[in-house]
Amino acid sequence: MSLSNAAAPALAEPERRVRPVWTAGVVLVNVGINAAFFGPLQVLLGQQAAAFNEGEKEAILALVTGAGAAVSLVANPLFGALSDRTVARRGRRVPWVLFGAILGAAALTALAGAPNVAVMTILWCLVQAGCNGAYAAITAAIPDRVPVPQRGTVGGLAAMGQTVGILIGAVIAAVVSGNFALGYAFCAVALLAGVGLYFFQNDDVALPRHGRPPFKLGEFARSFWISPARYPDFAWAWLTRLLVNIGNHMVTLYLLFFLTDAVRLPQTQGIEAEFGVLILTGLYAVMVIITSVIGGRLSDRMGRRKPLVILSSAVIAAAALILAFAPTWPGALIGASVLGIGFGSYLAVDFALITEVLPTALNRGKDLGVINIANSLPQVIAPLIAYPFVALWGGYVSLYVAAAVIGLLGAVFVVKIKGVD
Repeated sequence: MSLSNAAAPALAEPERRVRPVWTAGVVLVNVGINAAFFGPLQVLLGQQAAAFNEGEKEAILALVTGAGAAVSLVANPLFGALSDRTVARRGRRVPWVLFGAILGAAALTALAGAPNVAVMTILWCLVQAGCNGAYAAITAAIPDRVPVPQRGTVGGLAAMGQTVGILIGAVIAAVVSGNFALGYAFCAVALLAGVGLYFFQNDDVALPRHGRPPFKLGEFARSFWISPARYPDFAWAWLTRLLVNIGNHMVTLYLLFFLTDAVRLPQTQGIEAEFGVLILTGLYAVMVIITSVIGGRLSDRMGRRKPLVILSSAVIAAAALILAFAPTWPGALIGASVLGIGFGSYLAVDFALITEVLPTALNRGKDLGVINIANSLPQVIAPLIAYPFVALWGGYVSLYVAAAVIGLLGAVFVVKIKGVD
């Protein structure tokens, strides 16, 4: 009996549409994970850094978040690969969603009492490990269980859940009014609560022990390299996501300084730049929520992904150009709205496209983890690209034009994907 035949139920291409309660469970897991991520990232870690040393808070925050980002680059594909090989009775993905949530929540709770910066850094890395483990598993559950004609819709709802989670994280950070210990506790509760419905309503199919290949460390390590020559569609999908995310991060990275120095928001509108960022972020998030759902469903009805990925990438580039050539408050409002429209649709439709170019059913978790590196790596690359444009090569006009060009390259390279319409 071949390996694929032995594991057929767990690895078969899904054909039955998933239940609404299953989709709701996936959405809530994404809400919880992103609330646990972004509440600390947006405010709480900075407040804790200031509590340790006001004069060195920027350096402390950079150290903690940089270490966490490095962990996320490794944890996502690693935990995805481990979930691929899991033979638990409840299925491949459920144990890792639960384990990741428990680890993340425990580390968040402990983070409130960190006695020094070193412990704070270690605990935030554990939060990143736990949340990325849960995220890797829940992301792989979609191609495991959702048939291709429904993936745009479910992917769009999952993207909506991510954005709602980010907003909830921001609300938690605002509500606790500087009490970062209480904020961490709320984030931990949100993370655990988010996995509850999925744990009980998951429809996960167990991988039998005889369906799992033997573990060989060398082969396991080499499996994280996915040959572009052998799987060109996967390689082009990875590159396009990397480029679009770099462009998006370049647009949002210096938003506070853009409002202060280019728009001159306090002088022209009487609005503090920090509050302006909150307004633009909220507007962007609302548009992402709307268009992620609409774009995903539309791609399912069309039965095509590439035209909508190309269009949404072009819309993201247009948003950058609006900011470049209309550095005013109305221009910023329009730019943020257009960026949200483009990125929401992109998140939903590109995810559905990616699930159709994964090399093997056995390694969906690992392969999607490799794809997720293209989500995390731009957080490191974008500042390195953006800084010289702002400081040396023409300021915000050149920065946003460069972001538009990089995003458009992502749209162009989508054409290279041959296995998906």
